[in-house]
Amino acid sequence: MNINSLPSGLSSITGGQSSTQSAQIKKDINKFNDLVQSVMSHETAQTLSSTQITESGKLNGDYTSGFSGLYTNPDDTNALPSGAAANSASVVQNKTIDKTSRLYEKSMELESYFVKIMLNTMRSSLSSSGLTGEKSYAGGMYEDMLYDEFAVSMTKNAGFGLADQIYLQLA
Repeated sequence: MNINSLPSGLSSITGGQSSTQSAQIKKDINKFNDLVQSVMSHETAQTLSSTQITESGKLNGDYTSGFSGLYTNPDDTNALPSGAAANSASVVQNKTIDKTSRLYEKSMELESYFVKIMLNTMRSSLSSSGLTGEKSYAGGMYEDMLYDEFAVSMTKNAGFGLADQIYLQLA
């Protein structure tokens, strides 16, 4: 596509303009055409699959820290339940947890989701008063990401034991 092959309605955008403005518009259209051509040429290029770009289970651009690689000690393959799972009478009977397994990692993610729901409920009870009295879209997005990270941190450190219970139920 070039400036000469534009539909008649678009080619009239340069009419009635000064020559400087007309030249700027043509320059912008040419830059746009070059951009379209570069995108079209990249579509035919060989691409990588998402599993080659990111670690398994994470989205490209994921901002949370996650749970992969959290437990690496050999003793973690035979750990005792903690938190609520340790207090449960039906669970305590000599059952151990492999904290290095993928199932336990996914159990931690589910616990983190539950903690996030709890934090969002607590956050909704707070009054939001900024300088203007309103929260911006970007501020709300940042705050949501912050609470996601709070949930991950609390799951790693608080010892609720929900992940242990989920693991024991599924294992």
